[in-house]
Amino acid sequence: MACDSWLAKLDTYLDGELTASEMSAFDAHVRGCSSCAASTLARVQLKRAVRSAGQRFQAAPEFRQKIRAQIAAPSHPRRSLSWFWAAVTLALVLGAFLTGWIRQERGRQGALYSELTDLHVATLASTTPVDVVSTDRHTVKPWFQGKIPFSFNLPDLANSEFTLIGGRVTYLRGTPGAQLIYQLRKHEVSVFIFPEQALRLNTRPEALFTHLTFHTASWTQDGLRYFVLGDVSPDQLQSLAALLKAAK
Repeated sequence: MACDSWLAKLDTYLDGELTASEMSAFDAHVRGCSSCAASTLARVQLKRAVRSAGQRFQAAPEFRQKIRAQIAAPSHPRRSLSWFWAAVTLALVLGAFLTGWIRQERGRQGALYSELTDLHVATLASTTPVDVVSTDRHTVKPWFQGKIPFSFNLPDLANSEFTLIGGRVTYLRGTPGAQLIYQLRKHEVSVFIFPEQALRLNTRPEALFTHLTFHTASWTQDGLRYFVLGDVSPDQLQSLAALLKAAK
């Protein structure tokens, strides 16, 4: 089949391991080939399911008791020396805990932005990337009323380099939200908006986060969590973010 060579590179493409020119060529092919677009969407959904299954394990409560038992000071006639080694042990345990906690937080952030990247790629690979097609913010914004449990403002794009393509309802970890698609020349940028409290994320907003070939800007405003994601430059991403922050 003519698409065999493209499908052979599908996993490498989704892992962001192709060169920049190959990524661009693959992006262009997926947009024009419904068969490869369907395969890409199926593979993204499989990756997401595997990632979700891998996050179900949690350490048992007995682990805390084991740590406490290990740092308990043993009875010894030389009490000052015992306290010294207990303090050393406690410091080592706390250091290991902090290192593990930092790694866990980074892992959570990486998983979050990986899931958003999957949503972005799956949307662009779909034959119907948006449910409401319009460049008019006064048409797109009212379309979401009754479909999501919050409202938001969209910016006036006059004299800017961005064009609104449309929007759709999307879900992040079971929470409904809005996904807006903007275009910058030949690049598409996704804007995700979710209610901060309902999303219950254990990660802080990042001014700029890079995953694979995509940059993401994130912030909270008026109780909402915003994510702006695309393969444009960080400066261009921040320009769109600034427009969204100033929208009235």
